Amino acid sequence: MALTLKLPTAAGALENYTLRGTPPAQPARGVAFNRIAYSAAHVVADPRAAIDPWLQCAVDWDATIAYRQHLWSLGLGVAEAMDTAQRGMGMDWPTSLELIRRSVDAARDVPGALVASGCGTDHLAPEDARSVDDVIRAYEEQMAAIEKLGGKLVVMASRALARVAKGPADYERVYDRILSQARQPVVLHWLGDMCDPALAGYWGTRDVDAAMETALGIIAAHPAKVDGIKISLLDKHKEIAMRRRLPAGVRMYTGDDFNYAELIGGDAFGREPGHGKSDALLGIFDAIAPAASAALGALAQGNIDRFHAILGPTVPLSRHIFAAPTRFYKTGVVFMAYLNGHQNHFTMVGGQQSTRSLPHLAELFRLADAANLLEQPELALRRMKTVAALHGVE
Repeated sequence: MALTLKLPTAAGALENYTLRGTPPAQPARGVAFNRIAYSAAHVVADPRAAIDPWLQCAVDWDATIAYRQHLWSLGLGVAEAMDTAQRGMGMDWPTSLELIRRSVDAARDVPGALVASGCGTDHLAPEDARSVDDVIRAYEEQMAAIEKLGGKLVVMASRALARVAKGPADYERVYDRILSQARQPVVLHWLGDMCDPALAGYWGTRDVDAAMETALGIIAAHPAKVDGIKISLLDKHKEIAMRRRLPAGVRMYTGDDFNYAELIGGDAFGREPGHGKSDALLGIFDAIAPAASAALGALAQGNIDRFHAILGPTVPLSRHIFAAPTRFYKTGVVFMAYLNGHQNHFTMVGGQQSTRSLPHLAELFRLADAANLLEQPELALRRMKTVAALHGVE
């Protein structure tokens, strides 16, 4: 029997849509990837908590950790407590630290599990930052707390630093201090202002090329303390230019949710000398985890055509999820988890499920189906109908 439902169009009309219902490609078991691949993971809210959702945070810890175990089972690493986990958009620092603690603990039970944890300054409100020293102290506080748990650091971009820094020299001072103290190599994090408007002018300038020079200079001064840098500029040419200039041993982790397939595939399939490919630290890998795993397995086996055949069709979905205002992409990531049965509700920390319209979610549903990403088509159909009914579409 055909799986059909009514969905709204961008013009506001209703149309019948019939699912293709092709399940995702299945990852090959036991294949070691030739890229490091972190999925920035979402959190599952507790919808039954008696709180004010816009003001307070309640997490379903069991479901949240279960999803991380799902990602590890697919061979993906977990980038924890970052923007995909609504850091700075509903998740405060104390709750984020508890999330990191639970994830690091859970990873110990999974052989080979990778987890890296977001270290920022978000407990310091940008308006309360008076100097660069305030930012350094904030970074050091989170750094000490995460390292005490045994966590690896992702040094996140700081809204407070973007506010108080007067130029590149202030960024150099902050990162020199943090990197010189790190117990193990860290991942740096350059998040473009399309993802977070409060980070406009990061590295001391709005000129991206000049900003890149500052970031590269910081890395060159501390190559042994930098595992890699994750950049989310949604500009593949900038990423390629930067990765070709990284010191030996320092990785480029693509955060480009528009162009990840070709960036991970790499120049000459990543076999040229130097930095011809990107590893991955991506929010979209949360939403497309089985396909990402299957594609990376194919790439590791030298089947570049299969890699692109699996991953290429996911790109239109990702570009839709990350469409402007890009900072609301978390809603699409959580909606995918709901459609695929990884959580039993479509409720988000901070009430963020309201940031996208029904037509946006309907198009997401169509694109997910076209990319073979609906793991249980009948369940996805029922849940899409439920959400549509809540919006008055019976």
